Amino acid sequence: MKLLTIIIPAFNETRTISKLLVKIFKLNISKQVIVIDDCSTDGTKKKIMKYKNKLDKIIFHKKNMGKGSAIKSAQSFVKGKYVIIQDADLEYNPKDIEKMLKKIRKSKNYYAVYGSRVLGKQRYKSKEFLSLSRIFFNHILTILSNIINLQNLTDAHTCYKLIDSKIFKKINFQEKNFGFCPELTTKLSNMGYNIIEIPISYKGRSFKEGKKIKYTDGVNAVFSILKYKFLSRY
Repeated sequence: MKLLTIIIPAFNETRTISKLLVKIFKLNISKQVIVIDDCSTDGTKKKIMKYKNKLDKIIFHKKNMGKGSAIKSAQSFVKGKYVIIQDADLEYNPKDIEKMLKKIRKSKNYYAVYGSRVLGKQRYKSKEFLSLSRIFFNHILTILSNIINLQNLTDAHTCYKLIDSKIFKKINFQEKNFGFCPELTTKLSNMGYNIIEIPISYKGRSFKEGKKIKYTDGVNAVFSILKYKFLSRY
């Protein structure tokens, strides 16, 4: 069994996918790497295929279905003891994965580790976050998530979520897009699992650079938290 499965959803990331994959391959971890191309139209698929001999699984969507759908497509193929989501951009540094993996292996009472972009530092005041409004809404959504889910997270909507794969594979994911993040956090809470955080590095990008999450995704995140807490718990 591999120690870690890395799931990489990708949609129109031709500028970063190759660099990201090289960084992933360099990690000194026993790993399974799954890439899902969500019907890219910019040459991302072609670049992914250059690494087909190094990738454990490649999934191609025939139409654009969203990040959550991409992760769900990979769920049944997970073979690692742990699993983590890695966006195809370079906002998150794969080197932090090793720290997260080390943390969860040492934590007997925790089955999920989140990489926080704000823990321990005044990250909201740094240039890593390119928009003050994005900082504000991320903070508000985290507070809401904490209140509803009885958690004490600093960055509930981080991409870096490392989870015991046995738990990950039990969850019936329903969100097709970015609602995957609050859905996962809420369902972990419903199942009674505590989440521990460690600080990670972060380099946010602009919409011109390929940023895809929109303000409407923030609204959907609120509905996701409420939906999966009170209506569809698992």
